[in-house]
Amino acid sequence: MSPTVFKIGNYRLHFFSKEEDRMHVHVISPEGEAKFWLEPTISLVNYSGFSVKQLNSLQKIIERRKNEIIKKWKEHFKARSN
Repeated sequence: MSPTVFKIGNYRLHFFSKEEDRMHVHVISPEGEAKFWLEPTISLVNYSGFSVKQLNSLQKIIERRKNEIIKKWKEHFKARSN
């Protein structure tokens, strides 16, 4: 299961349900994909296909919406553990 957190433009931000416990978000689009840690600070883990400009833009989006992403992470993974 890979629930969507939100979509913005061609980007889909989502979680993988069966992955490590450290809070993070994945981004996918026709151009590429990336993974960002959310804690302790937002940082790029890995990527393919995106330009540096796209990665910087994605990081800014994630920074602006960090609280929303964390809230959805907690809701999703709490529901999964019940």
